[in-house]
Amino acid sequence: MTLRRRETLALSGAFLAGLAGCTGSDDPQTTGETPANESPTDETPGTTTGESPGFEDLDAPPFPEIDPVTDPEVPEDLLADQIRGNAAFALDLLAVLRDQRDDPNLFLSPYSVSVALAMTYAGARGSTAAEMADALHFVLDRENLHGAFASLDAEFERRNADGQEASGRVMTEREADAGPAFEFTTANSVWGQKGFPFREAFLDLLDAYYGAGLRLADFSGDPEAARKRINSWVADNTGDRTEDLLPRGSIDEATRLVLTNAVYFSARWRLPFSEDETEDRAFTSLGGSTAQVPTMHQSVETQYARIDGHQLVELPYANRQTSMVVVLPAEGEFAAFEESLTVDRLATMLDRTSDALVDLALPKFEVESSFSLVEAMQSLGVTEAFTPSADLTGMSEAAGEDLFVADVVHQSFVSVDERGTEAAAATAAIIAEDAPPKQVEMTVNRPFLFYVRDRPTETPLFLGRVTDLSGG
Repeated sequence: MTLRRRETLALSGAFLAGLAGCTGSDDPQTTGETPANESPTDETPGTTTGESPGFEDLDAPPFPEIDPVTDPEVPEDLLADQIRGNAAFALDLLAVLRDQRDDPNLFLSPYSVSVALAMTYAGARGSTAAEMADALHFVLDRENLHGAFASLDAEFERRNADGQEASGRVMTEREADAGPAFEFTTANSVWGQKGFPFREAFLDLLDAYYGAGLRLADFSGDPEAARKRINSWVADNTGDRTEDLLPRGSIDEATRLVLTNAVYFSARWRLPFSEDETEDRAFTSLGGSTAQVPTMHQSVETQYARIDGHQLVELPYANRQTSMVVVLPAEGEFAAFEESLTVDRLATMLDRTSDALVDLALPKFEVESSFSLVEAMQSLGVTEAFTPSADLTGMSEAAGEDLFVADVVHQSFVSVDERGTEAAAATAAIIAEDAPPKQVEMTVNRPFLFYVRDRPTETPLFLGRVTDLSGG
């Protein structure tokens, strides 16, 4: 790997690895899906083992059949361009969610969102695909794009090592019992309605580049059981930190496909904080109120920069290749700094760091977030995908005009303490058939009429009016 690629991956780390540190599993049901711990067979469409029952032989696919890709050769300049695009999307998404939500704290994995929507993008065509590519900063052609995501996954897999190799020192017995010093895992899965005519080329691509062979589900017959099964898979792949990604009612009889990504991150600091140094200190909120919070403390030699009163410190994890970057805007300038933060500005700050002995006080914290990303993606320019006009013919030509993205849900968790950081996140793109209901607002707060009708004959069975409710 050249220096440029290594530097680019380092820049992307604060964003692509789930922004780690920067800001009851359901019982499996018998639904006809492929078990989560089994590989797809000749009865699970999407493999390259031959034609699958219940799937039509459609027109020539946009992609040829491909074998699983474990470490694709993507030109380094192209990979660097896409990593920069991913980082730009991360900042865009964070800014939109900040403006749309009242949560004082927010945590998400833009990498997880990017992967889930890259799998969705594989089936998008026309203006639907163009909107997604623009909002997600997908700057590469389709083949190189999916290769770039597979390459990133391979890079992240190489970050994993046992604790002794990662930390460069012999672990104590307590540390060994706590598990590996560094772990970052990603997993993808595709859940499709059995019997639905998905394109084989679409499924082959997801299997080859994202390791996501199709698991059959009976959304039409038992959507609740399918929902529980998907949530169970997500919990298993996020250390049980994400247990209810798909809320009740998010999956219904119209669901045809659910594309899921799950990430789990657990890493110890290369230089842990001493619990004896942790004490309550004042933390002033954005609104000006002050609270006493447990605050860690240590003097650490690390990368540091101070530019125009804004401070940045980088805290490496045990594997030495992954770190938390903490940015502290100048006092009274948080809102203005956050508003103006771009990939270029962050890159400049990182480039200006140098070794320093930092007397660091950092609060311990936990943040959990859960939300739908539909409104956020619409604000970023993805509108057609959520409407009856969506062009998802790359997924299925037979029913392509009826498929649309019903929802994109995301859930995340992060905990930062003296030992290190634990984080998990999951994203699901829910693809449904038939047009979504138009979102409108109606507040019945004045006199109204009503009637009860027999729909087949349009016979009014009851009729009434209400003009005053003051008497209860």
